[in-house]
Amino acid sequence: MTISNLLKGHEKDLGGGFVVRRYLPSAVKQAVGPFVFFDHFGPVDVPADADHDVRPHPHIGLATVTYLFEGAMDHRDSLGTYQRIEPGAINWMTAGRGIVHSERTPKDLVGVPHRTHGLQLWAALPVAHEETEPGFCHTPSSAIPELAVDGADIRVLIGSAFGQTSPVQTYSQTLYLDIALKPGHELALNGLPAEAAIYPISGELEVDGAGLELHNMALLNTADTRRVKANSDARFVIIGGEPLDGHRYMSWNFVSSSKERIVQAGEDWEAQRFPKVPGETEWIPLPAKKPVA
Repeated sequence: MTISNLLKGHEKDLGGGFVVRRYLPSAVKQAVGPFVFFDHFGPVDVPADADHDVRPHPHIGLATVTYLFEGAMDHRDSLGTYQRIEPGAINWMTAGRGIVHSERTPKDLVGVPHRTHGLQLWAALPVAHEETEPGFCHTPSSAIPELAVDGADIRVLIGSAFGQTSPVQTYSQTLYLDIALKPGHELALNGLPAEAAIYPISGELEVDGAGLELHNMALLNTADTRRVKANSDARFVIIGGEPLDGHRYMSWNFVSSSKERIVQAGEDWEAQRFPKVPGETEWIPLPAKKPVA
C-alpha cells in the first residue's frame, strides 16, 4: 500500500483566535525528510478587529518556510530584514545559531476584513549546520518554476521535480511541491525522495485508489507505485527529502540535536541575550519550562 500512515493533526490556538492545524511533529513520525513542523492555517475570513500578530520570538537550529495561498504578512527579523510575504512566494529563514522575528498584519490590512490562508513549515538543519549564521531569503512567486503535466499545474517550491529545479537553496535534499489537479485526472509521482508525504489543501483525492480526506497527511511508502487522482478540483502539497541525520529535540521554537543547547537557548531568551528586531519593543516570554523532548 502506498500510504504507510495517516497523520490526523490537531488544532492549536496561537493567540487572538488564530487557530492552526498542526501535523508535524507527531507521535507517529517526528519528521518527513528535514521537515519537523507543519502548520496549516485558514482559509479564514479575518474580521476587522482581529489581532493575529505574532510578536518577536526566537529560533535556533532550523529554517522556517512560509508559503501563502491568500492574504499577506509582514516579516521582520533581528538581521534587519523587512519583507512583505504574499501568495506564491517562498520565504526561507535560517535560524542557525539564533534569530528573532515577528510576523504581523501589514498596515494596509489592519482594521480591514480580509482572508488569510497558508502553510508554515520548519526544516531541521543538518547537525553540521545547526550553528550556522542566520539568514533570510525571499524567492518571489515569479521565480518559482511552474509547469503543466497530465491535467496538473505544478509549482516546484523547493527542490527538483518533473525536470524543474527551484532556486531556493537548502542544506539537505528537500522537496516541496504545490499541485492543482483537474477532476478525473491522474498524476504519476516518480522519483520521490526517501521520505515523502501528501497533504490535501482542497478537493477530493485518491492515492493509488485509496481516498485521502481533507485534514489528513498521508505518509508515503516511496518504494511503491504512486498515482494521485482528483475526483474534484483539488490542490495538494508534497513534502519530503532525505532522512534527518539523527533525532532532534524540540522545545517551544527551538530545535537541536542537543538537549543542552535547547536549555541554553531558553536561558538566553529569558535573559534577553538574543539580538533584537529593529523597531520592535514587544516580545513573547519563554513558556513555562517543560522537559525537552
